[in-house]
Amino acid sequence: MDEKVLICTLGIGFVAGLRSMTAPALVSWAAYLGWLDLSTGPLNFLSFPAVVILLTVWALFELVLDKTDKLGRRTGTLGLIFRIVTGSLSGAAVYSATGGALASGAAIGLAGAMIGTFGGYYSRRALVEKSSFSDFTVAIFEDLVAIVLGLSLLRLS
Repeated sequence: MDEKVLICTLGIGFVAGLRSMTAPALVSWAAYLGWLDLSTGPLNFLSFPAVVILLTVWALFELVLDKTDKLGRRTGTLGLIFRIVTGSLSGAAVYSATGGALASGAAIGLAGAMIGTFGGYYSRRALVEKSSFSDFTVAIFEDLVAIVLGLSLLRLS
């Protein structure tokens, strides 16, 4: 498989590690807009307008809730499981859109999700502890990184 596809697949998993619902929402938009061709595979449902809307609303809801104490830690059991699922799904979609196997894409997306989950968690903690930035400010920056990185990767794929 092409190196670019591997980077995009790992990267979209990384985005899921930062913001669990941003990755599938962006993948859904990419499929809807024709950036990813999922038309012949089992993940075709991601391109349906209703799914695009649902995932977008869910992602926006997560972006708001992340700034409160309502969500558990991303490294906690539920947060980690959710990121594994969304990173694997998003990775499978990106990888399969270029002819790769779903299982391979899911595994690569999962690896990216783990890197994003723990890297994002410890980076955010360190930035808050060692700088004058508030957690809210760092969280907004992390949102922007997830969105811009995800869009950039999907435009490359």
